[in-house]
Amino acid sequence: MSVLVVLHEPQDLVNIAHVVRALKNFGFRDLRLVSPREYDAHRIEGIAHQTQDVLARVARYERLEEALADCVHVVGCTARPRSAKRNLQRPREAAAELFACSEGGPVALLFGREDKGLPNAALDLCHRVVTIPTDPSYASLQLGHAVVLMLYELALARGDAARPFKPPRREAPPAKAEDLQRLFADAEAALEVIEFFKTRQAESVMRTIREIVHRTPLDEREAKLLRAIAIEVVKYGERLARSGIHVDR
Repeated sequence: MSVLVVLHEPQDLVNIAHVVRALKNFGFRDLRLVSPREYDAHRIEGIAHQTQDVLARVARYERLEEALADCVHVVGCTARPRSAKRNLQRPREAAAELFACSEGGPVALLFGREDKGLPNAALDLCHRVVTIPTDPSYASLQLGHAVVLMLYELALARGDAARPFKPPRREAPPAKAEDLQRLFADAEAALEVIEFFKTRQAESVMRTIREIVHRTPLDEREAKLLRAIAIEVVKYGERLARSGIHVDR
């Protein structure tokens, strides 16, 4: 999947750094800059840490046509409504088509300068025009945010949502019924110690606790931890009783 992000006349070095970071975040590598007002890879790397591999591939161009010359599909992003007829899309639809077209060659996401966006002449070079559905009363997004949203949609189109979560450091099997029964007994004993049932029906309270625990459900480690807490409450109450201390609530 050869996806390029093209920034047309970016004005702010910090915004370029945010875009570099977004590329790294989502596993894309190629950034093309068309007539940037300033560019300093060292300063950008100081803002977007550990992005040397992306920065090493940044290419700069004087003309937008040159930056897009090898692309088989170009999507321009704009917040401004245009009077000219355009092939309009929303981000998810555009990302899916971009992903499909990338099999035939490089594809590009094109973004305009921060203060003016993309001119009509730039949009004329685009196969599709995307508008992110923001609130019409405040439609314009910060450049880095717009890039993040589009790269996120591309990552979904690539199938990244199916990537499994990192497993916990220590796996534990589900708690057995006997583990839960011990837990409920210890929890009830702890609640007795703190006189929780003084104004409440113990049977009703414990039934609710069972419902909560069964809804989760717990693994063995979690059940043991909760049992340990309840047991310590009972022991603490016993120590207070032996010392003759009475705690007013």
